[in-house]
Amino acid sequence: MNPVSRSLNLPGQHEYHGAPFPLALEVTTDSLEAAGAWITENATALDAQAAAHGAVLLRGLPLTTPEEFDAAVGAFGFPNFSYADSLSNAYRLNYTPRVFSANEAPPEVTIFLHHEMAQTPIYPSKLFFFCQTAPTAGGATPICRSDILWQRLTEQHPAFADDCKTKGLKYSNVMPAEADKASGMGRSWQSTFSADSREAAEARMTELGYTWEWQPNGDLRATTPVLPAVRDLGDGRASFFNQLIAAFNGWKDTRNDPAKAITFGDGSPLDPEDVAAASALAADCTFDLPWQAGDLALVDNYTAMHGRRTFTGTRKVLASLVAA
Repeated sequence: MNPVSRSLNLPGQHEYHGAPFPLALEVTTDSLEAAGAWITENATALDAQAAAHGAVLLRGLPLTTPEEFDAAVGAFGFPNFSYADSLSNAYRLNYTPRVFSANEAPPEVTIFLHHEMAQTPIYPSKLFFFCQTAPTAGGATPICRSDILWQRLTEQHPAFADDCKTKGLKYSNVMPAEADKASGMGRSWQSTFSADSREAAEARMTELGYTWEWQPNGDLRATTPVLPAVRDLGDGRASFFNQLIAAFNGWKDTRNDPAKAITFGDGSPLDPEDVAAASALAADCTFDLPWQAGDLALVDNYTAMHGRRTFTGTRKVLASLVAA
């Protein structure tokens, strides 16, 4: 049958400027072919809605496998941004050239709010999530309206907001010599920089403007060039576009200390009280996306941050990125 779509109300759904966050639609069809045709027909509108609302949840599509998720993403017609081409510090598993696991970190690891790959010079414009298997408990994907956060931050903490906007941020991350599956940031430096030698990694980092320091055990501490902390959305809005909350609160494993993970662009430290204030404001702008098997979500990476709650049971949420 031809797909039928209707607005869906989610418990606790937020509203900003009269618009729901996230926008949720129930799409009823039992045909994969019809679902793909509906996505293609509505792709432009869904893209605009994601930019305006921050995220769009599509519930009811007959998706059960990574390959079906791949086909649904392909129906949008967006350019693919592969995991291999990214500088993501997360360890992931590829299922198809465009589909991979969201993060392989253990279920007890919290992944704090962030804009995807905003800690690198190369980041996607949008990202898709697909829930193949919903966990027994927990495991929601928190999403945060970063434009609303920035508005409130400028109003309530103007000095800190101005420093973020004028100074930018630099991130430092110790990458393992071999993938660390127990960490939310356990991708090896070889995989991150698509390099099979130190020389190749150094050439790539030079190209990107990084500085670096090799560790005695073969790990690599890499520091980014100055990156923006705020993004102009081009429609009168701006967003708190960075990985400040995630880096300061969550970049912790056997190699990394969050206190050493991030500075302002001039090298000066961030005040923990300012970061705590930004984190609290972000929490107020955050909605926990409650996954059901088959759900597909389109998140505008410029407008909304995302993370991962801890969970029990089996959780399989897959991801796909869209090139800028």
